[in-house]
Amino acid sequence: MSGRARALALLAEQDVALLTRVVGAACADRELNGLATDLAALVLSATRFASCELYVLDDEGRTLEWTGGAPRPDEVPVSVLLGEGLIGWCAAHGMFRAHENGMVFPVRDEASRSLAVIHVRAPDGERCSEHDVALVRALAALFAPVVCSARRLRMAREREHSAEEFAERAVEAQEAERGRLAREIHDGIAQRLASLGFHLSAALRGLPAADSSVEEARRQILIARNLCDLASAETRAAIGGLRPPVLDDLGLSAALAGLAREADARQPSLDVTVTVTGELDAPLPDHLQTALYRIAQEAVGNILRHAQAMSADILLEYERDRVRLSVSDDGRGFHPHRLVPGSYGLRGMAERAELLGGRMSLQSLPGEGTTVRAVLPLR
Repeated sequence: MSGRARALALLAEQDVALLTRVVGAACADRELNGLATDLAALVLSATRFASCELYVLDDEGRTLEWTGGAPRPDEVPVSVLLGEGLIGWCAAHGMFRAHENGMVFPVRDEASRSLAVIHVRAPDGERCSEHDVALVRALAALFAPVVCSARRLRMAREREHSAEEFAERAVEAQEAERGRLAREIHDGIAQRLASLGFHLSAALRGLPAADSSVEEARRQILIARNLCDLASAETRAAIGGLRPPVLDDLGLSAALAGLAREADARQPSLDVTVTVTGELDAPLPDHLQTALYRIAQEAVGNILRHAQAMSADILLEYERDRVRLSVSDDGRGFHPHRLVPGSYGLRGMAERAELLGGRMSLQSLPGEGTTVRAVLPLR
């Protein structure tokens, strides 16, 4: 009979209600700290021990971390190195050991590797009874899969949290670089073009009239002036594409309204409306504002290029734990599964949402318009 089977048999003989509580704790999906406190309470309810603490080995297998106990004396160490003191020795050797008024018990997996250590203390002036020691050893055997599962859950959540933080830093770094380029273009190329246009206009005004050679010079200056104006317009568009100033100055709602005005100006037959619902307790983080703006910008650009629509709606919805964005039009629509390979705009929108733990969906049919939806979670 395995150690776990013996533990189950012992608990079934001693206290069926306790066994039921152990099973209930094993089936619960909870954080490791809350689970450790519950397991410690189980030990105290079934024995005469005065205190119980649970130390769990970290992911690197080098340090035991205090994760819960009942009660927690002030002198309890928060972490213990593997092999250090009674707790570290117990984890390193996988053996229980007694001290002056208590004992330490290893919690081991099926491969006999230490996962955690249970540290119990008897009331002052009392000794640990054999019955209580046997009961704690049985509980330690049953705690192993529970602790193992909770550790995996913690590791998965930590990895998810790290991935989210990495994505946020990546987006922030990308947008910071876009902002830097926009400032350099604005302060450098755009200013030079403005100065060049000023001097060309001055040269044009200074030319005398009624001379064929002068007329040719005038014509060339006019061409240069028009090219300068075109370059200035393209530069302003590039600055807005890199980092729209309104996003930094007035926020996402105003930036979307500006996007709608730009679309109306480029295609007067298109009516674009923006609706914002809900409120947030705290300002929307910059990286989420940027992601949502970029998705809306790409969706509106697709409407202008392909949809042949008469109206479009941008809807931004703030919820307690997420933000929703939808961009819909009444244009000609298409079959999404017939997209041309390499549709980088749609792929970029989806990747931008997924990078931040969200998702993007596309709904369209020929003759029924198109709707792009993005949902991004809030921390």
